[in-house]
Amino acid sequence: MSDAGARDPHWLQPLYSAEQMRATDRWAIEERRVPSLDLMERAGSGLAALVSAIQPDGLVVIACGTGNNGGDGFVAARVLHDAGRDVRVLLAGDPEKISGDAAENLRRLTVGVEPWSAVALDGAAVIVDALLGTGFSGEVRGVVGEAIRAIASTGDPVVAADVPSGVDASTGEVSGPAIAATATGTFHAAKPGLWIAPGKHHAGDVHVIPIGIPDGAPVQATVFLVEEDVTELAPKRLPDSTKFTSGHVLVCGGSLGLTGAPCMAADAAMRAGAGYVTACIPRSLNLVLETRLLEVMTLPLPDDDGALTLAGARTVLDEATRRGGALIVGPGFGKADGSVQLARTLAADADVALVLDADGLNAHAGRLELLRERRAPTVLTPHAGELGRLLAVDAKEIEAHRLRYVRDAAARSGAIVVLKGDDTLIAEPGGRVAVSRGGAGALATAGTGDVLSGVTGAMLARIEDPFTAVCAAVELHRRAGRRAAAEVGAAEGVIASDVIAALPRASRM
Repeated sequence: MSDAGARDPHWLQPLYSAEQMRATDRWAIEERRVPSLDLMERAGSGLAALVSAIQPDGLVVIACGTGNNGGDGFVAARVLHDAGRDVRVLLAGDPEKISGDAAENLRRLTVGVEPWSAVALDGAAVIVDALLGTGFSGEVRGVVGEAIRAIASTGDPVVAADVPSGVDASTGEVSGPAIAATATGTFHAAKPGLWIAPGKHHAGDVHVIPIGIPDGAPVQATVFLVEEDVTELAPKRLPDSTKFTSGHVLVCGGSLGLTGAPCMAADAAMRAGAGYVTACIPRSLNLVLETRLLEVMTLPLPDDDGALTLAGARTVLDEATRRGGALIVGPGFGKADGSVQLARTLAADADVALVLDADGLNAHAGRLELLRERRAPTVLTPHAGELGRLLAVDAKEIEAHRLRYVRDAAARSGAIVVLKGDDTLIAEPGGRVAVSRGGAGALATAGTGDVLSGVTGAMLARIEDPFTAVCAAVELHRRAGRRAAAEVGAAEGVIASDVIAALPRASRM
């Protein structure tokens, strides 16, 4: 696995934290001699253009703070006013605290500045949030907090400058009131907080505004947005390919009442390109699974009233050694003691790439560090509740601090951790994190996690680098969800099997 700091591939778009963006600004100003006033001018001008595109007519109310974010707002106000737009500028803070480039752009304003007043929002066609910038973290208080609450109560379209006020640009954390923007004009590059929940839900449509910073800044991002072309890295089947060279996946799971999960994982692996899939399932349920899985081999294992037991471990491990590829453990496993012991043994002893999902994850609650002893790649695919159980942290705490906890889990387990959500996060032990673009509400239905497990297993069996494979799996799964919604007609009508059926078409960009 590659660590943060290595050269990053073209399919990862850097997302710069507040500290990294400050360093980039300093480099541009001090090393490349780009005037800081020019950077602010381009930022404000780009912001003005975005405002005009979103709401071309009517009163623009620009709420400014006393820092550089407010300076960007002053530039936007001047540009819009000079173009003939009706503009009102509200200052939330003490004007004596404004300094540097922001003070210069306040001086250049061609429209008057009014002290903050919620009443002054009346009649706005669009509101610009230039209250706080990327340097903010924590909880907003005082007059800026009042301004955020007042803006939210209007229901008017809001354009945020760089990052919605109240959102931590580096993490997406929101600790108090925060702007819910219609769109965010972010400067030079997008920030992690615009793509990671809960901040993602405040950003609206994200537009990157170039501000004249040259290429080549000696700043290494650690958070990235996954680009669509990552799926192109999966090998194509050639005329001389065989079912074995196309990748082998084992799916170990199933129990009485939970036969659907391993079926969906196995079918998804096939539809994602695996040439040979073996379902390791309870012997007493073999007829059920044989009937449902026409293209998948079954490997019946000893069971106790439909629950897998430790007695099947050797059979699965031998098959993994003989065939290679990837092993998925957990779909439909259940929580019987024998199943838990089987999941732990397979994780400890399998010498192939491993995907742990569902009860395969729950079997490792409080035991994350033991996974570091594995010799082959390990991938964990929890949702917030499952990650909470792994880390002994409440699920709500996970949701509030998603970046922090996915990194913690990756570091502790030595595994690639996929924290599922609309902003699915893929974290390496070294700290690098990839973020999915999301936008696939159709995936919010039972069984799609099993589909992701199957796709992940297929990609691990087909792509040499595990991190690349997992990112490709998450992106293909996302696109299949969107495709399924389009084909069914509504996200609400999509079921997991629709997503499986959409995988081949989604693989074509």
